[in-house]
Amino acid sequence: MFCTSTLVLISWDRATKDLAKEHLKDKAAVSYLHDFVRLQYAENTGAALNLGDNLSKTASFWLLSLLPLVVLLIVFMHVLKKSNEMSFLKMFSFALIFAGGLGNIIDRIVFDRHVTDFMIIGFKNIHTGIFNFADVCVTVGAILLIWLYREKQLKPVT
Repeated sequence: MFCTSTLVLISWDRATKDLAKEHLKDKAAVSYLHDFVRLQYAENTGAALNLGDNLSKTASFWLLSLLPLVVLLIVFMHVLKKSNEMSFLKMFSFALIFAGGLGNIIDRIVFDRHVTDFMIIGFKNIHTGIFNFADVCVTVGAILLIWLYREKQLKPVT
């Protein structure tokens, strides 16, 4: 389940980034639902919100590609080790995080540090930073893991 979910999610990430390159690159932003959702092409060489954008190529490789890859391998080993004890939702949460992280690392390695971003969500003058499907996977996976942990902590002991 973990591997299948991961492959599907990475495929969706890759497909959405390819579609963004094909339909949004060098074009004006496209707005939906009174600018609640905006599609706009951007390439990011940093982490979230362009943090680390000014790092050297070497530092960027170590901090934004290799270090996260090591963390993801630790997550993968944890999932393999504990898979018999994990609920479906917990394993899927880890698959979301793993796939999202790997999706952006693939971009960094294959496209010389350039990660394709293309989505912005907002209301009136408040908007998110620009992000992609991989970022959504990581965020949803982390929120789901926190929720699962809190649910476990809040259950009465019987």
